[in-house]
Amino acid sequence: MPSESPRTRRPSPVMTVLVVLLGFLTLPMSMSGTTVAIPRIGEDLHASGASLQWVVTGYFLTASSLMLVSGSLGDLFGRRRIFSIGAAVYTAGALGSAVVNDILLLDVARTLSGAGAAGVMAGGGAILASTFQGAARTRAFAAMGTMGGIGLAIGPTFSGWMVGGLGWRTTFGVFAAAGLVILLGTAFIGESRADHRPKVDRPGVASFIGGLALLMFGITQGAQAGWGSPRVLGPVAAGILLLVVFAAVERRSDHPVLDLTLVRDRRFMGWSLAALAVPVGSSGVLVFLPTYLQGVNGLSARDAGLSMLMLTAPVLVLPAAGGRLVNRGIPARFLVGLALLLLAGGNAWLTVLHPGISALALLGPLLAIGTGNGLVVGIIDAQAMSLVEPARVGMAAGFLNTVKGGANALVVAVVGAVLTSLIQARTGSAELAGKIAAGDLSGPAEALHAAQFTDAWHIVLWSVAALCALGAVTVHLLLAPAGPVKVSGGADSSRTGRTLSAKI
Repeated sequence: MPSESPRTRRPSPVMTVLVVLLGFLTLPMSMSGTTVAIPRIGEDLHASGASLQWVVTGYFLTASSLMLVSGSLGDLFGRRRIFSIGAAVYTAGALGSAVVNDILLLDVARTLSGAGAAGVMAGGGAILASTFQGAARTRAFAAMGTMGGIGLAIGPTFSGWMVGGLGWRTTFGVFAAAGLVILLGTAFIGESRADHRPKVDRPGVASFIGGLALLMFGITQGAQAGWGSPRVLGPVAAGILLLVVFAAVERRSDHPVLDLTLVRDRRFMGWSLAALAVPVGSSGVLVFLPTYLQGVNGLSARDAGLSMLMLTAPVLVLPAAGGRLVNRGIPARFLVGLALLLLAGGNAWLTVLHPGISALALLGPLLAIGTGNGLVVGIIDAQAMSLVEPARVGMAAGFLNTVKGGANALVVAVVGAVLTSLIQARTGSAELAGKIAAGDLSGPAEALHAAQFTDAWHIVLWSVAALCALGAVTVHLLLAPAGPVKVSGGADSSRTGRTLSAKI
């Protein structure tokens, strides 16, 4: 396989990591912060249901669909180039979100922001992987996880304060300004790419983007159209078919956008599954609990954002702590198993949720979920990337971010659709269910609607807890120590195998 080759100036690694980390701070803020603005956006633009949910879902959908492609294109054409293009597109989308006056135009702008986020996330992870090695790489990825955690933690609080005081448009304007700073900062990042530049795998790119987008789009229509509707089954079936086509294309391509030898590595897939399971255990609560607290408990956007600090604050400090524990010899597979069990337990514990619940009653379950999230968010990427040769770190970073972004998008789509469907089953009205799920419980039956909303939440939480527990067992088995391993791409080394076994 080709070796890694820098193409332009190599600035200070400190400048590189600062610019990349700024991207990983801003994008999670945009994601988590938008959730507390949803009720106000719905009021101002007279929107509810799927069109309002798309403000969050559209961002995740395009980001997850394009991350793998962005990472592979970074290997071919330059990781800094993909990062800077992503920053420009993200900034344009955020600026558009601040000025539009129609919910459909807002959905388009947020979708554009998600497309830009794909370039920033995949390009940024690959830049760190190509700049640092060994323990320095672990520290860099731990810092990346920490910054992402800070973004998640302060996003709801910051946006709640901005929405309450200055309006949701100002919030998007601030995100646009941050995107511009990231774009200007790319001038201080050195370029890198693989030496060999084969043709772009256009059939692979088209089938992957189309398949994932259709699959998730179909799922988002479930609550509104009914799960047996052609509007759901058609896109889902077409998406699955295109993903099957994608796998067949990649198997035969001499320049695949995803080299399938990468996903056949048992331990790389173990870390990829961990990257999938963590959002499953945390994203639904992060995105939809603020709406519940505002609609059922009557909290303001600012107070709902403050309440979410109980979930997000652990992610401020624990990613760096997790990285240090691994560097000091604690097996990473034990940490990830513990984290997934904490996510499972936290979601099960959160079934204490009820109208009028106090912040103290929420503290335990939200801290458990936040601790599980923060403990491994900074080590998953570093552990997985240590199994990949340098020339394909862009592809690997893109794949990992696709898994994480796809999980986020899927969780948001599924949880939103399932909550609405469960409420509809109790109210008998799709329109009323959409309003309740968006936090609008006003009317003479407010108490009844709050109870119905709570029942739906309990079913979702128990389901998520079961999935996280199953994920903990599966990941632990996949990451079980083995003899010398073959590094993805064919570089076989017993020394590398022993090193990786020690890390895991």
